[in-house]
Amino acid sequence: MIRQADLDALPVREAVPALVSALDGHGTAVLCAPPGTGKTTLVPLVLAGLVGGGPRRRVVVAEPRRIAARAAARRMAWLLGEPVGGSVGFTVRGERVVGPSAVVEVVTTGVLLQRLQRDQELAGVDVVVLDECHERHLDADTVAAFLLDVRETLRPELRLVAASATTDAAGWSHVLGQGRLGGAPVVEAAGVSYPVETVWAPPVRPVRPPHGMRVDPAQLTHVASVVRRALAEREGDVLCFLPGVGEIARVAGQLGAVDAEVLQVHGRAPASVQDAALTASPHRRVILATAVAESSLTVPGVRVVVDSGLAREPRTDHARGLGALATVRASRAAGRQRAGRAGREAPGAVYRCWTEAEDVRLPAFPAPEIRIADLAQFALQAACWGDPDAAGLALLDPPPAGAMAAAREVLVAIGAVDRTGRPTPRGLRMARLGLHPRLARALLDGSAAVGARRAAEVVALLSEEPPRDYGDDLAGAWRQARRGGDGYAGRWRAEVGRLERAVRDSAGPEERGPGQSPGSGAAPDDIAAGLVAALAFPERVAKARGETAFLMASGTAAELGDGSPLRRAPWLAVAVADRPPHSASARIRLAAVIDEDTAVAAAGHLRTAAEEVHWEDGDVVARSARRLGAIELAIRPLRSPDAVLVRAALLDGLRAEGLGLLRWSADAEGLRARLGFLHRTLGGAWPDVADDGALLDRADDWLEPELSRARRRADLGRIDAGQALNRLLPWATGEASRLDELAPERLEVPSGSRIRVDYFAEQPVLAVKLQELFGLAETPRIAGVPVLVHLLSPAGRPAAVTADLASFWRGGYRAVRAELRGRYPKHPWPEDPATAEPTRHTNARLRR
Repeated sequence: MIRQADLDALPVREAVPALVSALDGHGTAVLCAPPGTGKTTLVPLVLAGLVGGGPRRRVVVAEPRRIAARAAARRMAWLLGEPVGGSVGFTVRGERVVGPSAVVEVVTTGVLLQRLQRDQELAGVDVVVLDECHERHLDADTVAAFLLDVRETLRPELRLVAASATTDAAGWSHVLGQGRLGGAPVVEAAGVSYPVETVWAPPVRPVRPPHGMRVDPAQLTHVASVVRRALAEREGDVLCFLPGVGEIARVAGQLGAVDAEVLQVHGRAPASVQDAALTASPHRRVILATAVAESSLTVPGVRVVVDSGLAREPRTDHARGLGALATVRASRAAGRQRAGRAGREAPGAVYRCWTEAEDVRLPAFPAPEIRIADLAQFALQAACWGDPDAAGLALLDPPPAGAMAAAREVLVAIGAVDRTGRPTPRGLRMARLGLHPRLARALLDGSAAVGARRAAEVVALLSEEPPRDYGDDLAGAWRQARRGGDGYAGRWRAEVGRLERAVRDSAGPEERGPGQSPGSGAAPDDIAAGLVAALAFPERVAKARGETAFLMASGTAAELGDGSPLRRAPWLAVAVADRPPHSASARIRLAAVIDEDTAVAAAGHLRTAAEEVHWEDGDVVARSARRLGAIELAIRPLRSPDAVLVRAALLDGLRAEGLGLLRWSADAEGLRARLGFLHRTLGGAWPDVADDGALLDRADDWLEPELSRARRRADLGRIDAGQALNRLLPWATGEASRLDELAPERLEVPSGSRIRVDYFAEQPVLAVKLQELFGLAETPRIAGVPVLVHLLSPAGRPAAVTADLASFWRGGYRAVRAELRGRYPKHPWPEDPATAEPTRHTNARLRR
């Protein structure tokens, strides 16, 4: 019997007529309704004609999480007074409860994505409701884009609703409008909420910010203390938001003495725990939950929210081949969603474990997954849809070009797409498995090698990381899952069954053959685990560099934890790794022992064999190298390396260590300085020789043929740099013959001496004894530039510097004469140097 009173109490009912009208007129609509209004439960029932008297239609509701899909189906069936599987059913990965008379089916977005790839028309479905669009999960964005493509090309009558508690209404309106002026209609439903008091409850002492998956234990201890405080200060159930399963378990461990039932709600929780959290209880409760409780679920009895302020987002390091969830600060939008949970049924309070000043610096919204996640699965879905670059898909945010390029490389390497991005038959089969392409490759190729059942068992371990207490040895975790009786082992067995069926169902007749089953699986379990893990993550096969240190094929250094049973393994297939704070190496969380043959077989696309000639440790190194990515497999010296490669290595050495590797005589250095002066002063045909880089860019013009004959560092030291520089002179224009005229090596001074000119400074320098310039009225010039005269004492020590000799004779000379004539009485110090006889000699010598 329909629970009409409960239906009538849902606030969203006021917006339903406008939503129906919008769909009748436009076919698409955006529904914005706060949590608790009934958008997830009442709206599908009305659109299906199960309540409200409308025409009967088949409705599919897509939820981002399995727990939300099950809860929504149960709630709708309860409102209709029916069991799940009657008019309302649900389908999630590994579980389907849908009867023959079902008109509303709740699915996860992943399930709907697979269904669309099998049946692009979505035959028999009249309306699709995409729930919780504000979370911007990649599967949800992809499903929306595919459905809009279906509406535009195949089924314009298909109705589409984007529903969310807090969403970018304008953005979704534009996307769903498909270019229509004004976009799709936006229907807003008012919620019934009670005031929520905000209590700022930051830690007394600073805590370390989250890094990778790690959360400072002091932060979790503080969250537990805030929960105890909330229990003491407030009434009602307490809902505490934490980023992940591990943090929930640690906080639960610190709440053992509280006078309340402690429930742990997350996507991996058993159905009985989920049901208990979603059912009102006569006893006081503390519900520790992940983001699943932000908007997807209604938890009755909650009056207090404790918000850790943390969330999990996917992150991918494309350069190192590491992808994982990362702990981040939750956005302000998420904070509002969480706080609203305290005001669903009565006035409440939210305890925020940070300061009010920090709150304004938080990001406004969570980052869309398409901007930050590994896009290999998205790229394969787009390729199978017929749009490898996703250029024609109606997406709220375009995929980043770099991430798409990295995804394409992975898909090409595993044979899922060809070089143009088009899916191969193997790629189409992978897409039907409902796995990340890496895991799909491991399942298919592993099945052929070790048998479908055992490949499915290992892939199931890789698809949901085992609990930490299973250890870091993948083969050991496999054995524990087989004999385990915990919640993880139960989920693992269900996934194994699904994967084994998926392998069988995805194979063509020629692959199955009459009476055949894939793979016999004669290899021992330890070898099978390593092979399947290596097939999934070939860039992470790692060679030992010590007892606990390894180098992955991707180039990432990695280390095992203390006491790991994998110590001293020669090779590992790394399944899970992350990078601890302030560490140069990744930390291996889960791996299996392999040998070199297995590594090469799994990562064959990374294998290279080449002659390597480069500059290393101050000389040319020539060797033949076989590598697996960054891992050296075999190295041997090259006796006769390619001369072109040697020349390039020598140039690298000159760039790294400078032209000082050549033989520079004093004349050669002087020539370089003279040419540099002429380039600065006259430019034109005079070359730039001051900069090593500029000279090396013209190596062909001045270092040949000596450079091509050289084989090692010592040969560079035999190249006469001065002779080589002469090749750069402007011989073709005839200017080279004027070198001594324009930049003479020496200048003749009035005494008759020929003094060397120093061109190493910006201005030419002439260092000469003062007496040798008597009678010279004007400063000498070179190429029109006055020289800087360094006047020396009779002993050759600096006495004065001037670029204006006439001015010096008139003024500065007197002070110099007064200071030095007593010190050097044997030398002439005339009162009028402009008319005195220049000399290199003493007074006595002059009188002879």
